[in-house]
Amino acid sequence: MLYYLFQYLDSMDVPGAGVFQYISFRAAMAIITSLAISTIYGKKIIHILQKKQIGESIRDLGLEGQMQKKGTPTMGGLIILLSIIIPTLLFGDIANIYITLMLITTIWLGFIGFLDDYIKVFKKNKQGLTGWFKVLGQIGLGLIVGITLYFSDQVVIREKIQIPQAEVVNATGPVIEKDGKYFEMITKKSNLTTIPFLKNNEFDYSWLVWFMGDKAMKYAWIAFVLITIFILTAVSNGANMTDGLDGLATGVAAIIGVTLGILAYVSGNTIIADYLNIMYIPHIGELVIFAAAFIGATVGFLWYNSYPAQIFMGDTGSLSIGGIIAVFAIIIRKELLIPILCGIFLVENLSVVMQVSYFKYTKRRFGVGRRIFRMAPLHHHFQMKGYPEAKIVTRFWIVGILLAVITMVTLKIR
Repeated sequence: MLYYLFQYLDSMDVPGAGVFQYISFRAAMAIITSLAISTIYGKKIIHILQKKQIGESIRDLGLEGQMQKKGTPTMGGLIILLSIIIPTLLFGDIANIYITLMLITTIWLGFIGFLDDYIKVFKKNKQGLTGWFKVLGQIGLGLIVGITLYFSDQVVIREKIQIPQAEVVNATGPVIEKDGKYFEMITKKSNLTTIPFLKNNEFDYSWLVWFMGDKAMKYAWIAFVLITIFILTAVSNGANMTDGLDGLATGVAAIIGVTLGILAYVSGNTIIADYLNIMYIPHIGELVIFAAAFIGATVGFLWYNSYPAQIFMGDTGSLSIGGIIAVFAIIIRKELLIPILCGIFLVENLSVVMQVSYFKYTKRRFGVGRRIFRMAPLHHHFQMKGYPEAKIVTRFWIVGILLAVITMVTLKIR
C-alpha cells in the first residue's frame, strides 16, 4: 500500500519518495515493522490468550519438564501471520504474481492450522482437524501454486544466448558483450529449475516425462504440479513435526528464511546472477520484502518462544511457516535444494516414518514391536537420552546454519 503511495509521490517529484523504489530500503522497513509487531503486539496477544485460557494441553510422555508447559498459551502462530502479512501489504508490490502467491499461501495454511488449533483448544478434541482435511488443503494449495507458476505469462526466466556480432543489430532483447562475445538476453517461459552438483545447475521437468517423446514438453506441467504438491505437503508437515521444543521450529525457520531471502535477491539481480552464472528470474527480487517480513516475524516470535516458552505457535504457525518455505523455494526455482536447506525438517519427518514403519514390521514378524529411536520425532530421542532442552535446540540451530551454508555453496559446486 505504501509502495503505491510513494510511487505516486515519486511521479509528482516529491523529494525522498524515490527511496521506496529500492528493494533494500523496503526490505529493511519490512523487517523492522515485522519485529515491532511480533514483539510489541505479540505481548498483548499473549495476554489475551492467557485471559481466554487458550492453553496447550500436554500429553504426558515422561519427558523432563514436559508437564511444566501445561497451560502455556498456544495459537501464537497468529502473531507470526500478522507480522508477515501486514509488512508485506505495506511495503511490497502486491500486484507482483510472486507476492500474491506468498500471501495466498500464508493465509491458506494459516487458516487450516487455525482450524486445527481451534478444535483442539475449544472443542477439547486432542486429535484436532482430521488428517485427510489437512492433506486436501495442502493439495488444493499445491494445485493453485503449481498451475499458476507453470501457466502464468508473468512467470518467466531470462536466458543468455550467444549470438554472432553481425546479428547484434537484429536482436530483440538486451545485448551484453563479454570477452569479445555477444549475448542476447531472452525472456521466456521455461521448465527449468536449479539442481545442485550438476554442470549447468539446471534441471528440466520435461525430463521426468521423457517416455512421452514429442509430447514431453506439453505434459511436463503434470510432473511439476505433482512435485509442487509433494514438496508443499512434506515441508509443512516437517515443520509441524519439528515444533516440539521451545524455539526449535522458529529458530530453524528463521535461518532458512535468511537463506531463501539471499537466494531471491541474487536470482533477481541481473548483475549478480550473471556473475554467479545462475538463473535470472525477472521481478523475483520483490520476494526479498516478503522474506524480510518472514525473518522479522520468526525472530520476533522467538523472543517469547525461546526456552522457557511463554507461548507456542501451534499448527497455526507451524503449518504456515513450512508451507511458506516450500512455496518460496519453488517460486525462486530452488526447490530441489530443499533436502539440504530443510534438512532438519526432513530428518524429523523421516525419524517418525522410520520409527512407525520399523515398529509395525517387527511386531508383524516377531510379535513384539521394536524401536529405532527412544522416541520420535528425533528431538525427543535426545531428550530421552538426558540432553537439556535448550542444548538440543541450540545444536539443531547450529546444524541448520551449516545446512544453509552448504545450500549456498552448492550453487558453485558443479
